[in-house]
Amino acid sequence: MKNKSFLAFDLGATSGRSILGTIENGRLQMKELTRFPNQILQIGDHFHWNIYSLFEHLKAGLVAAKNEGIEISSIGIDTWGVDFAMLAEDGSILGAPYAYRDPHTIGAPEKYFEIVSREKVYDLTGIQVMNFNSLYQLFALSQANNSLLKATKEILFMPDALAYLLTGNKVVEYTIASTSQILNPRTKKFEAELLEKAGVSPSILGEIVMPGHLIGTLRDDLAEESELGKINVVAVAGHDTGAAVAAVPAANENFAYLSSGTWSLMGIEVKDAIINEETSKYNFTNEGGVEGTTRFLKNITGMWILEQCMKEWKKEGITYAYEKIVQMADTVEPFQSLIDTDHTSFACPGCMTKAIQDYCVASGQKVPQTHPEFVRCIFESLSLKYRYILDLLKGLAPFPIEKLHVIGGGSKNPLLNQWTANSIGIPVAAGPSEATAIGNIMLQAKAAGCVDSLLEMRQIIAESVHIDEFIPENPEIWAEAYKKFLAITKL
Repeated sequence: MKNKSFLAFDLGATSGRSILGTIENGRLQMKELTRFPNQILQIGDHFHWNIYSLFEHLKAGLVAAKNEGIEISSIGIDTWGVDFAMLAEDGSILGAPYAYRDPHTIGAPEKYFEIVSREKVYDLTGIQVMNFNSLYQLFALSQANNSLLKATKEILFMPDALAYLLTGNKVVEYTIASTSQILNPRTKKFEAELLEKAGVSPSILGEIVMPGHLIGTLRDDLAEESELGKINVVAVAGHDTGAAVAAVPAANENFAYLSSGTWSLMGIEVKDAIINEETSKYNFTNEGGVEGTTRFLKNITGMWILEQCMKEWKKEGITYAYEKIVQMADTVEPFQSLIDTDHTSFACPGCMTKAIQDYCVASGQKVPQTHPEFVRCIFESLSLKYRYILDLLKGLAPFPIEKLHVIGGGSKNPLLNQWTANSIGIPVAAGPSEATAIGNIMLQAKAAGCVDSLLEMRQIIAESVHIDEFIPENPEIWAEAYKKFLAITKL
């Protein structure tokens, strides 16, 4: 088969990138072309995304791709979830899209549950309740009698809105739509009643399209300006986590995944949504995946706690390379101090190190004093929390979980990955760290006919990237540590 190249735009909540991916002799090669900031824009008391600045960065990515001198087969865009642009009757974008951190949704779910019960919302959508979900953003705008919402003909989630700016065509992609808490994962359609009760017309959301759908081609002006011509723009898994999970290099379905970064997402890939009293109790979520699958997962605090500690140490004039942080943790006696990383006291404390110390004092443990002690506490606690969530998943999964695939930035932390394997008692496969961009590119390759299935995608990924394997060690020691962890955290 002829080599083919694809352009992926991978946008996170703080930065974005354009990446060139080429399928050559059954292997994937990637090259980062541009990297750009994505900063929340504060206007008065509200927080927005500067969608036109992002559009300019996409245009720069098109030019960078042209400068590579390679024929580009298609373009795909993935972003963070829930946020959307509002479009007027004539197709123009109304204002700057609200950012999920905007305070106007604080308390919105509780007010909404006075109209539709929390239980019914979860039963219809299978999505964990977070105040910034699209449903509550729309409800908050409706309650505020927002003039832009009044003028809105339709909304497009962020990757679809950016694709609209590139092509002039409007689609609503399945994986990004599933983050909204408006989509029913059983029917894969929007629940009109939820929008009506929010005071919003259901007509603002269009028909769902699946990953691989051809949105259109570059608009004439962009095709000419970039000199790329009328290139196809494809709906990939528009939600970045959906793209990342598509890049898990698994050999079969009997796996769990851990997308590890500032926040950790642990879950499984299933054919049908899992929605019951237990999944509601533990706040599991059902998001759209590739080939009609559902990503059944749980949000866990990840490296956030360590990142906040490192910010505090930097203010003291001490900066550590990541490799040094990992080495430090291994110099401390094990299991002296354990915390529940998802405890509310660590959500946004004034001082993270003090919050950890206060937790340890309250739970009668040794209080960390040195930087290595803090790092060891965080890594061990994360490893043990991963076991807690994985045990819940094992009780809910319709298949045996035989391996944990760690993807994202955390896959480059060998100590944490080994401790995670020790804690959960099954092998850990770490990598790829660039899972989101890889998923974006490979879904374009699938749409272009380079691969036939998700399984074949994953086989190519497994052969193209380095995967580190970690086998469980010291099972008795870690089993005792887990008992201690459960007693301290009262989980």
